[in-house]
This record gives sequence, structure tokens and C-alpha cells, in this order.
Amino acid sequence: MPYISGSHHITMSVNGAQEDVDFHVNVLGLRLIKRTVLFDGKIPTDGDPSAVLTTFPFAQAGIHGRRGTNQAREVLLAVPSGSLNYWSDRLTGRAPDVYDATVFDRRRVLFRHPCGIEYQLVEVDDDPRRGFTGGGVPEEYAIHGIYGVGVHVTGPDTAVEFAADHLGAREGLAEGDRFAFEAGKPGLGGAVELVVNRTDDPGTWIYGGDTIHHFAWNADTLENQEELKFEIEGAGYTDMSEVRNRKYFKSVYVRSPGGALFELAVTHNEGGWDCDESPQELGKRFQLPEQFESRRDEILGELEPIDI
Repeated sequence: MPYISGSHHITMSVNGAQEDVDFHVNVLGLRLIKRTVLFDGKIPTDGDPSAVLTTFPFAQAGIHGRRGTNQAREVLLAVPSGSLNYWSDRLTGRAPDVYDATVFDRRRVLFRHPCGIEYQLVEVDDDPRRGFTGGGVPEEYAIHGIYGVGVHVTGPDTAVEFAADHLGAREGLAEGDRFAFEAGKPGLGGAVELVVNRTDDPGTWIYGGDTIHHFAWNADTLENQEELKFEIEGAGYTDMSEVRNRKYFKSVYVRSPGGALFELAVTHNEGGWDCDESPQELGKRFQLPEQFESRRDEILGELEPIDI
């Protein structure tokens, strides 16, 4: 029976590349592991399962999206228990709109990316993952990876059905208009929180600055990915892509009934983040897919340079 093992990554469209790197590396203490381009289309744009955030600065080209309903809206990151006071102090003055909130009877720290995308830090008691310790954040406070994603919907029924029947998500707590589910193994970033939002206009589905484009689930193996695709399409969800080779992993995309775009991703034997760089060199050299390699000098001359 096909299954989801947890999250794989979250893909966002942001404003400037340097602004984004400064935020994720210097503020959140994360490690830059890959500098490459968007693999779709003809125009290149620069941008460990359950711990990867991928970003593309589409606002540089004047392309902006709209945050709203029927889309992934909130990046939920897992931090160690007892670390929220540290993060509240660290983020104040360094990130927009920092404040505390109580969600499902537990404190969270909420803030925004400089482009406006919403983030939440969620304390996790027994997270098997270790945070990156080279980013200036002590190990006892370092972000462990993705906790999950908050998806805003105008009505929860079809989204709940899709999550339960086709992602194997287990229903958890409910609080007002917020409903929690978890797919995959505990502690691997598979939380999805559905937020009923009948106030905002529908969000855009394009790659456009200021928005989350999609949330990727870890399908674990190519065989399981194929079975998931067959099962979901067979249930009538035909707004689904063919398998696409992203070099580092292979992907299938499906538009969920609430509108949010999900990806079923597999890091396969020929891919992985270290297929073109050693683990010690990750993120140091600009990487291009084969179709763009002949244009390397041209592309590098057009893209915003970034200082790490």
C-alpha cells in the first residue's frame, strides 16, 4: 500500500536573493546547501528530506503572488523544547511581526520572512533530527527542520478527505477553525494544519514573490511514488503531473481539492544534494541543469550575486 514517510521540502517565491540568504542563514542559522536554478520553463531563476527550504526570488523579475486562501500559507519549523525564549529574543528586531501565540494549548513564536511569508516555530519534545550548529545558533536552540505546513482553505471537508484518504494523514487536535493532521512517521515534518479562512481572497497559484508555491511530501522510493500517483489519479484527482527529474530528486505534483499544490518527491540513488558537490562543499558553487550549462556565463551575468 502506498505511503508518505514525512515531509521533503517547502518551495517559496521570495523577493531578493541576498535578502533571503541573510534571513535564512544569518537570522535563522540555517545552512545554504545548493545554489541552482528553477528547472521548469525556459527562464532560469536562482534558488535532507524534512529539513529543506527552497526559494526562488521571482520578485526580482517583477512577478508577485498574492497570499490568500486555497494555498499553503504558513511555514512551520520544529525547534527544541525550551528554546522559544531564545528565539523570541533573537528574532525581535531582525524579523518582521514577531509575537507569541498559543496554538493547540502550546506556545509558538510567529514571525514573517522579509517578503511577508508567515513562519511559526513549534517546540518538539522528541525530535530525532539534529539542528545545524554552524550558523551561529547554539545546538540546544537550533532549528531541527520542517514541522509541517499551514494550509488555508475556504472549507475543510474535501481537504480533510484528501489528507486522510490519500496521504494517510492521522487526524489530531482541533481548535476553532484550525485542524491538525500528521502524515508519515512522527518527527519527520509531516504535520499539516488546515485553517478555515473565509475572509481573504483566493491566493495565486503561480511562482510569484511573497508566496509559498508548494509543499513536498517524501514519497521515499520511486516505486512508492509511482503507486501513490496511480492511486491518487485513480481516485479522480487528475490534475497531476508526470514524473519530473529535478536532478537532486524526482517529483510528481498534484493539485489538492482545496487548491494547495502538493509534491510527491523522492531523493533517488542518482540524485541527492551531494551528487554534484561534496558534503563539505555544499552551496559553494553555482549549479546548473544540463539544458542551461552552455549559458553559464550569460546566466551568472544576469542573476543577483549573493554574499554568504
